[in-house]
Amino acid sequence: MNDKENIDNLRHSAAHLLAHAVLELYPGTKLTIGPTTKIGFFYDFLPPKNFTEADLLKIEAKMNELAKKDYKIVGKNISKKKARELFKDNEFKQELLDEIEDANVTIYCQGDFCDLCKGGHVKSTGQIKYFKLTSVAGAYWRADKNKSALQRIYGIAFFSQEELEDYLKKVEESKKYDHRKIGKQLNLFSFNVEAPGTPFFHHKGLIIYNQLIGYMRHMLKKDYMEIKTPMIMNESLWKTSGHYDNYKEHIYFTKINETTYCVRPMNCPGGILIFKQRSHSYRQLPLRVAEYGHVYRYELSGVLHGLFRVRSFTIDDAHIYCTSDQAENEVVKILDLAQNVYKKFGFEKVKMFVATMPKKHIGEKALWDKATNALKNALEKKGFDYQIDEGEGAFYGPKIDMVIEDAIGREWQCGTVQFDFFMPQNFKLEYIKSDQSKGVPIMIHRAIYGSIERFLGILLEHYKGKLPFWLSPIQARILTITDQQKDYAQQVYEKLLDKDVRVEIDKSGDQISAQIRNAQLNYVPWMIVIGKKEQEKGTITLRDLDGKQEFGIFVDDLIGRAQELCKY
Repeated sequence: MNDKENIDNLRHSAAHLLAHAVLELYPGTKLTIGPTTKIGFFYDFLPPKNFTEADLLKIEAKMNELAKKDYKIVGKNISKKKARELFKDNEFKQELLDEIEDANVTIYCQGDFCDLCKGGHVKSTGQIKYFKLTSVAGAYWRADKNKSALQRIYGIAFFSQEELEDYLKKVEESKKYDHRKIGKQLNLFSFNVEAPGTPFFHHKGLIIYNQLIGYMRHMLKKDYMEIKTPMIMNESLWKTSGHYDNYKEHIYFTKINETTYCVRPMNCPGGILIFKQRSHSYRQLPLRVAEYGHVYRYELSGVLHGLFRVRSFTIDDAHIYCTSDQAENEVVKILDLAQNVYKKFGFEKVKMFVATMPKKHIGEKALWDKATNALKNALEKKGFDYQIDEGEGAFYGPKIDMVIEDAIGREWQCGTVQFDFFMPQNFKLEYIKSDQSKGVPIMIHRAIYGSIERFLGILLEHYKGKLPFWLSPIQARILTITDQQKDYAQQVYEKLLDKDVRVEIDKSGDQISAQIRNAQLNYVPWMIVIGKKEQEKGTITLRDLDGKQEFGIFVDDLIGRAQELCKY
């Protein structure tokens, strides 16, 4: 097994250990499912009484007790009839059994505890040593708010105490620079009960948001065209695209004149309608089309988390229509773009994962193999190491997932390159080949930021609030020692503003030390200090966030520096 399989087996086993402990402590609790996550595991329960944070220590202690008993974890193949008897009092397990077509099912047992499960696991509970329960939250069965309300307990698990402590240290470090805390401190964004899970961007936050889009537009200006498509479209479009069947529980619906429309959860179908407006020759391919598309997806309130998990966000989407011969080179170009963008923000470590054909898929295996090999070849051409996520591709095509590592050492999946065999067929996309026959183009979905909102949150924590000069909402603040310098400060302000430096004047009337302190708390990169001496000489004193000072700088020279720092 590879490292990913090993850690998944450990965390899967930890989820079973959690369920085992809960049943011993809280008889009558009904078990549902307990999958692994990228950083740990969770299990959903229907307990006689809701769990609280205080219960986690008690459950964790019981897990340690059961782990030390070193029960063998044994897989058994039993008939569905026997499984139904085993889980006769659990309607959730019965529903899962209804969906299994085979005559036999697998269960995994440890001691007197058994759970319906495909595997895999570690050999015994004694191998589950380094874990911690982290939180409890609400959930719904099958993520459907119309179904049973459940309790979800989250946990983390590792192979060593060192890894566990390292992760917990990162969590504590991240709490100091939580993007929600920084967002409030810097007056960037807020959330309100009138629109749950939907960020309200304030003036300064919108500057950062627009800067991110502006930078990406600069990076795409040579190769891409940009479009804008409607937010609300007829539900038939989403049935054709496949999103209706796969994302129905996440889609917002509205009725207009008795016709049902969807608030878009994805941008792709709108872009396809534009592609279909006119015929395309092979000479026009590849056609690269970008859209900064705002989408809405219903998420359970229990999983909403600042800018990291929202119901409304913007994807830096692009869709590339190309021939099969062009596909690999297009992936190489996307990888180049991603590498350059991530380096701009200081993300030097990028992990690549190739997600391959799942059991449920469309298209012939030969087509999948060709597309998967194109992804692998592109990664190898660029010198990227990569891991295989076996069977984790979408039903309509394989993909590359890009995972960046921030300054604290946390990993974030942001970018993606996705082949799509489904939509070109369903929407009957065509292009005219060189022999004048009709061909179906390959469609590639790609995003680099992923969600602009989420990427912004990642940046706030990555930089600990101290954004680089070009991205800072306020790049300079003018501080005056006395009121006698106000007129000169205004002249400096207007000169900087005229050259597109984002500048403001501190009009608080506070002592200069308090003005400096306030600018530091707001992470303003440049503090422009003006006193009597600076006014007389027509210069300024420049102070940065680290306290370094430079004296006697002329404003024109300062503008030159600012323009240099803002170059892409």
